[in-house]
Amino acid sequence: MKKICLTVILFCLGVNTHVFSDDGSSLWLCQKNGENTNVTSYSESATVQIATEELQSSLKNFKVTLKQDFGASDKKEGYSIKFEKGNYIISSPSDAGLLYASYHLIRMNETGEINSDINIKESPSYDIRVLNHWDNPDGTIERGYAGESLWKWEELPGVVSERYQQYARANASIGINGTVLNNVNASPSILTSEYLEKVKVLADIFRPYGIKVYLSVNFATPMVIGNLKTADPLDNDVKIWWKKKADEIYSIIPDFGGFLVKANSEGQPGPCDYDRTHAQGANMLADALKPHGGIIMWRAFVYSPEDADRAKQAYNEFKPLDGKFNDNVIIQIKNGPIDFQPREPYSPLFGSMPSSKTMVEFQITQEYLGFSNHLVYLAPMWKEFFQFVPYNSLNAIAGVANTGSVENWCGHHFAQSNWYAFGRLAWNPELTSEEIAEEWIKQTFSKEKIFINPVRDFMMESREAAVNYMMPLGLHHIFAWGHHYGPEPWCEIEGARPDWMPSYYHNASQNGIGFDRSSQGSNAVSQYPTELKSLYDNLKTCPDEYLLWFHYVPWNHKMQSGNTLWKELCLRYNKGIETISKFYKVWEKQKEFIDQERFESVNSKLEIQLNDAIWWRDACLLYFSEFSGKPIPPEFEKPVYNLQKMKEFRLDITNFETPSTGYFE
Repeated sequence: MKKICLTVILFCLGVNTHVFSDDGSSLWLCQKNGENTNVTSYSESATVQIATEELQSSLKNFKVTLKQDFGASDKKEGYSIKFEKGNYIISSPSDAGLLYASYHLIRMNETGEINSDINIKESPSYDIRVLNHWDNPDGTIERGYAGESLWKWEELPGVVSERYQQYARANASIGINGTVLNNVNASPSILTSEYLEKVKVLADIFRPYGIKVYLSVNFATPMVIGNLKTADPLDNDVKIWWKKKADEIYSIIPDFGGFLVKANSEGQPGPCDYDRTHAQGANMLADALKPHGGIIMWRAFVYSPEDADRAKQAYNEFKPLDGKFNDNVIIQIKNGPIDFQPREPYSPLFGSMPSSKTMVEFQITQEYLGFSNHLVYLAPMWKEFFQFVPYNSLNAIAGVANTGSVENWCGHHFAQSNWYAFGRLAWNPELTSEEIAEEWIKQTFSKEKIFINPVRDFMMESREAAVNYMMPLGLHHIFAWGHHYGPEPWCEIEGARPDWMPSYYHNASQNGIGFDRSSQGSNAVSQYPTELKSLYDNLKTCPDEYLLWFHYVPWNHKMQSGNTLWKELCLRYNKGIETISKFYKVWEKQKEFIDQERFESVNSKLEIQLNDAIWWRDACLLYFSEFSGKPIPPEFEKPVYNLQKMKEFRLDITNFETPSTGYFE
């Protein structure tokens, strides 16, 4: 039975809404106040029928015409919206475009931007806008913090969850047009005939919403389910096997999107196992899909324990292959050169492969940002990336999804904003973070300015706050072992790879702290354009936010603020706590504007986040003070426990939805 957004209905009836519950399951689509809206359409296709129903259920006293017009946009999914003689005319070359335009009109109505002067022409910046799900066949999600997988493989194809359609609707409303259903650490079983019949059910549900299905594949699949003795991409039997498998897939799912591949990374098989290149491996799969119009998204997330600097490896491995990939291969590159850290410089591989197609991979799920416990609005992080990498230099965009089986989809009500923001930026990277935040707040919580302004402001501050209380000044990857929740800069695991240990990155000693990637160190700066190389290479000109990323810095180094490095580090950690404390107080004042259920849920999460911020500060400053030989300045709050007590603490991470530090218990 569909969830009904009671708060909106009751608001329309003039009832005081904050006493009623809202579990967040309707996301930003809880408007259901349509009445007397007349929609005229040229088609009775399933997609246009969805657009018609959405308009009728969401708009009041409107007259709308949906029509096919090949001149409405230069892109198939583009559209125009204009107002003529009391009628909103929505035009597009495609049914999907009409659906996107319908959601656009609904969004404008919900955010109070609609008027009789409307004259809009829009088209997506990328033809491929996909979510990457790291979901496993057993229902678990790698780096998933919102319950189990949405996909109930054990029930499919016979039992179909209503949430599949709700998921498709949410994605279509923000312009996402593709979904990779399974983990990049892929099980070969996903390509068995049994699973393909299950995938077909999802593809059939998603199709009317303009969404194509993609699958992550294991490079060794021909050996595992095909009984071949090799997966060598130049072996003729291997080529034949993949071509037959592609034929089978497209006979079941005619509009199948293609494959996402993680190869020769973190133990995954790949072409390098046979002394072949990534290009040879990708092209073999691309050849199998090309007759059907499919693509290969080949991940550039590669690193080995032998290299002296993990940040350089993707560039070193892929740049020499520029121009050697087929035209239906897109190189999928993480936004930063390490691994979704709270702050990284952009990956220098962007802009270094001008003869190849490339796409960015963002992480929506907060693996390194407090899971679903911390409020961290990610649009500012992604906009920071686009300051360095022109969006029109990319061919596609992907986001690692943060959805799961919990009622509110994402574990934290504000984590929904990151799903929303990814979709909006994937459609139009020129939108500002503030614009997107306001859109989301108005549709999800309240249209009252007294609510919108302070909530938008703390959303905008949240990413920088997280950087400050976790890893300021360019520190990175000093998280707890394995699960990446909480601080553990002292972690040392016997036999573990050096580049999985925090000390590999912070290099703290009595002389200083940081990773020397300057021309005097690993020379990672040489991978950046000349202007940035000069900026980052010089200790005096390197921006504070990247200082310890590119330099090993003495504790007494004078910062741009005039503080020593040690004092600036202490200041940043405390500033992060102060910001979250402010969020907590601001949210307390919003109680009258929203329902009690969501207010209390967010309130409890902010309490955890504040405690975690203090935990991060205490752990890191106590640990690094042993190397600096300097005390924490008296103007800052002293740690709750001593360092030995901190090291003895072990986090119970059995519940990924709401892990509790227990720091103040």
